[in-house]
Amino acid sequence: METIIASAIAVLGTLLGSGITLAFQQRTTDRSHRFARRETLRQERLDAYSTYAGALINYRRCLVHLWFCEHEQSPPDDPDEVRTRAYDLRSSAQEALFRVQMLTDDETLSQAAEAVLADVTALSKTESRTEFDEGRVRTRDDVSALVRAAKRHL
Repeated sequence: METIIASAIAVLGTLLGSGITLAFQQRTTDRSHRFARRETLRQERLDAYSTYAGALINYRRCLVHLWFCEHEQSPPDDPDEVRTRAYDLRSSAQEALFRVQMLTDDETLSQAAEAVLADVTALSKTESRTEFDEGRVRTRDDVSALVRAAKRHL
């Protein structure tokens, strides 16, 4: 009888040890999966934020060039070509904005990203050189501020 009780205790101990090991392994696996998901999201956000900032800079640069084509001594480029390029760059910036908005949890950052695009777009609609220069400085600073804000969400 003692051997049966000892065997039963040994089997129960083995089962309990296996159960505890399984629970710890599942916890470790879940923790690893959560970490991998967070890291993947961080990488996707980094890519989206940097792509958006680059798209804004390219769009802004094209609008500055377009403004000079239309208002100042015209560079050798055709304004219609520059305008078409600006439309393409705006589309790229909007696509990048949508990706940023899908990946961010912060509504303030999402709205700031949208506001910067609107400010950059308004740059080409300025009439006076003073207003244009102020807009150039403001949009440059806005893009930099947006990058700093996005950095806090990585």
